[in-house]
Amino acid sequence: MTLIDPATSALPNPAHAGHFAAPALPVRQPRRSPVDTRTAVPVLDVTIPVHNEETDLEECLRRLHGHLVDTFPHTFRITVADNASTDNTLKIAERLARELPEIAVMRFEEKGRGNALRQVWLASPSPVLAYMDVDLSTDLAALAPLLAPLISGHSDLAIGTRLSRNSRVVRGPKREFVSRSYNVLLHTLMGARFSDAQCGFKAIRADVAHRILPHTLDNAWFFDTELLVLAERCGLRVHEVPVDWTDDPNSSVDVVRTALADLRGMARLTRDLVTGRIPVPELRAALARGPLPASSRTSESTPRTSLFGQLVRFGFIGAASTVAYLLIFLFCRGFMDPQLANFLALIITAVANTAANRRFTFGIQGGNHARHHFEGLIVFGIGLALTSTALALVHGTTTPDRWVEVATVVGANLTATVARFLLFRLWVFRKPAQAATPAEPAAAAVPAAEAVQTAASAQTNEVAAK
Repeated sequence: MTLIDPATSALPNPAHAGHFAAPALPVRQPRRSPVDTRTAVPVLDVTIPVHNEETDLEECLRRLHGHLVDTFPHTFRITVADNASTDNTLKIAERLARELPEIAVMRFEEKGRGNALRQVWLASPSPVLAYMDVDLSTDLAALAPLLAPLISGHSDLAIGTRLSRNSRVVRGPKREFVSRSYNVLLHTLMGARFSDAQCGFKAIRADVAHRILPHTLDNAWFFDTELLVLAERCGLRVHEVPVDWTDDPNSSVDVVRTALADLRGMARLTRDLVTGRIPVPELRAALARGPLPASSRTSESTPRTSLFGQLVRFGFIGAASTVAYLLIFLFCRGFMDPQLANFLALIITAVANTAANRRFTFGIQGGNHARHHFEGLIVFGIGLALTSTALALVHGTTTPDRWVEVATVVGANLTATVARFLLFRLWVFRKPAQAATPAEPAAAAVPAAEAVQTAASAQTNEVAAK
């Protein structure tokens, strides 16, 4: 059995040099350096995760190996990641590894695509890492455009997409519906911008993978989504390649069960991002590409300004807040005055609502937590005034039962929700127009300093020549 040696997997992480950099933060460059294709280790490592795939494995490996030999101009390795197979999958992989030196095998006792990819990629010494499904549903002609932007330094991740207009896909209506619905949820609830989370055809630069993989937790199918969401939050560039994709009718994937697991994964990842378990600001400071030389563009610094997207995310958060408010109000109303119950329910949900909208609706991370929550409490005061006034009017004109009270506060709360969205968008989380100004002198200083240095070098050479 051929194994990757984890001892050879450590990659250097050189600090980027630059002019006028803030000493406390690493200097980000507008682009990555190209991959050194003259390295002694394989430039590309393609992982094939398998579990009980004795029927398809040999054909897959021979097709992929032949394609890479014929079309890929650099060294490569194909790693079979066996996930606790109980049939002849491992024996077939080991036999092919003895026959073809570019094939390696790793065995894992725990099932799960995410677990296999994480362990293989973290152990691999190759600068470019990729994976594809064993059924080779994706046409291998898309492999070259998948890898090229990573090798050149243009992009950090590359994914195949079945949902592009230029993709050609053959699959059943159930899988099509589930896939598109899942991606709509990712766009609306998590602010994702990639088009296809679950296509089994992806690649990533190893220098990036080694920084973000330790912060992923999922061991199964949600691993892809977790990796992509985290990559986007860290300011990495994701390149998408339209693919020709044919559904495998013999696939053992339970689509419905996988979709439910993905929804649970979304909830867990959202919690991890909100609670700060994943250090996104630190990762972004270290990995995100720097601004382009001549600008601090509003479109780059405020990626979530779409009114429709903000309305959808605000609506989902607002619905959850309303349910939480109602439950807290009903609980407190059982042993206290309606006005006090209303106050407690509003203050608890307002703090959580402000935090959730800050992070997910308007995409704000980092400083100004205190200011945003202070202004959020002012917005809360407006909501409190509306609901308290509605309760006072109802109690002043009649003696309402419990459900009339509930209907009153829910109606007033919906009115307050509209006002809250407008105030959040136009005041609390609005990006000041002058925020881009301080960056301009610093951006201009870099080429100016380079020009001075170039002129000094030229003068030195001229004196030496004389």
